[in-house]
Formats: sequence, C-alpha cells, structure tokens
Amino acid sequence: MSSLRPDLRGRIWPEPDREPETEPESEAEFDHFDRVPDSLLLIVFNKIGDVKALGRCCLVSRRFHDLVPQVDNVVVRVDCVISDDDASSGASAADKNRGVFSNFVRFVFGGIVKPLQALGQFLGPKKNLSTSTSSSSGFGGVVGGAEEDDTEAGGVTHHSPTQVLKNFNEIRRLRIELPSGELGIDSGVLLKWRADFGSTLDNCAILGASSVLYPGTAKSETGSASGDASCVGGNGDDNGNIPESFYTNGGLKLRVVWTISSLIAASARHYLLQPIIAEHHTLDSLVLTDADGQGVLCMNREQLEELRVKPLSASTASRRTLVPALNMRLWYAPHLELPNGIVLKGATLVAIRPSEQLATTKKDISDCSWVAAAFEEPYGTAAKLLVKRRTYCLEMNSF
Repeated sequence: MSSLRPDLRGRIWPEPDREPETEPESEAEFDHFDRVPDSLLLIVFNKIGDVKALGRCCLVSRRFHDLVPQVDNVVVRVDCVISDDDASSGASAADKNRGVFSNFVRFVFGGIVKPLQALGQFLGPKKNLSTSTSSSSGFGGVVGGAEEDDTEAGGVTHHSPTQVLKNFNEIRRLRIELPSGELGIDSGVLLKWRADFGSTLDNCAILGASSVLYPGTAKSETGSASGDASCVGGNGDDNGNIPESFYTNGGLKLRVVWTISSLIAASARHYLLQPIIAEHHTLDSLVLTDADGQGVLCMNREQLEELRVKPLSASTASRRTLVPALNMRLWYAPHLELPNGIVLKGATLVAIRPSEQLATTKKDISDCSWVAAAFEEPYGTAAKLLVKRRTYCLEMNSF
C-alpha cells in the first residue's frame, strides 16, 4: 500500500517568504553611536584640542554640545588683530541672548603693547606686522582666518578668548598661539625667547644671532648689518672673549635692544592673561606662543596660583606687567657651529632672573642649567655650547 504523503526527495520546495518583522519604534530610531561612552568621546575631543574644530563639533548634536565644555586640553589660534575693548563692549549685550557656544564662531584676542618707538629706531627695517600689531594696541583672531572687514560686513561680532573660554569648565592645559611674533627683525636674523611668569617674571632666556647659515649656504653671507662680520672666527679661537669691535660697531647695542624688546613682549603677553587665569582655576599649564616660534610664555600650576593670590604690578606706561630689577648673564660667540652643520654668526645667549628672587631664595646665579632646556633643538644645543664660554654679568633696573 503506497503512502499518502508526497515524495519530498524528488523536488525542492522554496521556503515561503516571511513577513518582515517590524522592530519597535524605539528600536528603529535608536542611534548606535549613543553606545559610545562619554569618557571615550572626551578623549577624542581632547586630542582635537583646537577651539575652532571643537566649535564645529558642538553643532553636530546636543550630546556633543554638552560634552565639549568638559574638554581639558584647549588650543586657541588667533587669526587677526583688533581691539579687545571694542570687542567686549560691542558684544556684551548680544552675548546674553546667544547660545553657549556661539562664541566659537568668532573671537578676538586684544591688548598687547605697541612696540616702543625708541627701540624701533635701532631695529632698522621691519617686516610687515599688520597681523601682529594694531593702532589700538590689540591682537586678536577670527575663526577661519576671515578678514576683519569681511567679517564685520557679514554681521559677525568679535569675541575675546576670555569670552570664548568661559564656556569651558575643566580646562587643565591651555595653549594660545598668536599669528606672528611682536618683534620686527631683519630678514635672516635669529631671535627667540622663553619667559616663565608667576605674579611677575621668574626667568627669561633669549637666544639671538645676527645671521644663520644652513648647510650648503654660501659662506659669504654674514651679519655685517649688526656689526658681527668683522669678528667672525672659529670656535675657541677667541678664548671666549668678546672682541673689541663688538662694542664699537653696534653689536652690543643691538643685543640690548633684543633683550629689552623681548622682555616688553613677554610682559605684555603676561598682562593679557589675567582674566583667563582668574576664571579658570583648574588650569595646570598655560602657554602663550606665536606661529613664528619667536617667543614663548609659560606658566605652571604653582605660578598660576601665585598670580591669583598676588596680583601683578602693571606698568604705568603701557598695558603690560612691570618688569622687576634684573640680573643678567650674557654669552657671546662670533661664530658658533652646531653639530648638524648650522652656523650662527654673532650668537648671543642671555639668561635673566629678578634680582630680588636671587636675594630671597639664595639661588646660585651661576646655575644656568635651565637655559638650555628653554629652547627646542637645534637651538638647545646652541645654548649648551654658549654657556661653556666666558660669562658677562649685567644688571637692569625695573621698567
């Protein structure tokens, strides 16, 4: 008797179509990116650092908007120059009605001292400083590098970094970068400085050279404009002594100008940081530098706290911190060749500390180990070589 069931071995039956299972409405709308923990997003934001990019991140979602204020590593790059006073007065009323992070779209950094006219006469021809100084003694920035006139025409209001940064709650490391150095110097001249401040100047190191010869550069290029061409010699041939021509052909005068100009620039930068330091008590380090790498002002946590407790003394002549009476040590080499083949003509290193600091802390003025660490390579090596030469001591009154 045959089976009534069909023979399924001789034919393949297609699987019937299944009705698509409809997910619950809440599951279908779920964003899997929300599963990324906040701590991981903050790590990403801290790697970004740049305030412009963080401002754009705030526009992505409400969650990003709420997380960005918790970033502890921030970099502010200033793009243009306007007055901080004008920015603050014009934007104070409008800021009350703006969203928390609208300030990221535009900002300005104002208030640097104008270079002294007397110093300008010694420095000779200068490069175009349209992006580093202004008639209103201010330097600032607009996100995206837009020109000031275009920005104003588009209805953009400028804001100072103080206003921009007030929206961050937990900044620990802050770096502010100016568009260029404040000091106008001749083409080919090397001038770098680093200063550490508390409520006043703690120390300052200045490295300069009348000219720099890179490997392959013609030997005929010298720093004759600064009076160093006639005193070029090999390392060690002069026994570390400064040649007589250095005093008579303007070499010493130029070094004095470099020193005073660098101190003025450093004290002006320090003066500008007061409102930022007062508002952000979580700061561990603050660096104010420039895109040219000309000068760097640094403050660590102890120095930041000192400024909050002991207000700075401002100069009566301009918007900068008063520079105290100083002890300086100077080293000079007419011709300094570095291991990588770079040659510095008229190389000069100046180490500066306040006279009062040396008297109260009993620090050894001859201890200049900190000087070499003030500069990145290859200039750190140049500083190490220079401190081995004969030392010249100078003093300077407060100004």
